[in-house]
Amino acid sequence: MTNEQVSATEAMVNMDTLGLASTEVWASHSDKQLTGLLAYLAKQMNLPVTGVNAERIGSTDSVQFSDRKIPSITIHSLTQDTYNARILHSRKDKLSAINLDNYYETYKLVAAYLVFLDQTAKRE
Repeated sequence: MTNEQVSATEAMVNMDTLGLASTEVWASHSDKQLTGLLAYLAKQMNLPVTGVNAERIGSTDSVQFSDRKIPSITIHSLTQDTYNARILHSRKDKLSAINLDNYYETYKLVAAYLVFLDQTAKRE
């Protein structure tokens, strides 16, 4: 990203590995304000969201944004159980591994979250 693009970017929302479990946030790699807003919306919508850090699994695509001081959040569905099941990057990593109810709950929450972020974004 150019410096101009960085200046014009207010936040990065990274969605990775959705639908294996309920909605999770990689809290140690996410901006506290963005995380707090997601938690607030989840509570208002009566949808689950918790913090599950996934350092042992790898990195996140939001790191490059955080390094450029762009607030970011990583929303995922990894838990110790889904990690232990060895689904990621294996023959089990296919559509049938997704719990559609969990995926739909995450979809509803993320859709509302993105609308809110868009409506409150600074306009030039």
